[in-house]
Amino acid sequence: MTNDRQERIRNRAHQIWLDEGQPVGQHERHWHQAATDVDGEDAGAAPKAGAKKPAKKAAPKEAKTAKPAAKIAKAAPKAAKPKKSSK
Repeated sequence: MTNDRQERIRNRAHQIWLDEGQPVGQHERHWHQAATDVDGEDAGAAPKAGAKKPAKKAAPKEAKTAKPAAKIAKAAPKAAKPKKSSK
């Protein structure tokens, strides 16, 4: 892999990551998508139409990440009620 190609892939992968709202754990998918885009450009073809689809999916992924946070808040222990005295 040439340094120029690798740099172009890195830049494209970074742009994909930003377009998707900076999701965690998607770096391999972004890298492969960027490599496909760069190879398409080198072959004289425009990037595949699917390259922009992940950006549309960013909103649902953000909604999914918000749900576990809500579950964590709900899972917090409730304050114990004081016991009734037997006086």
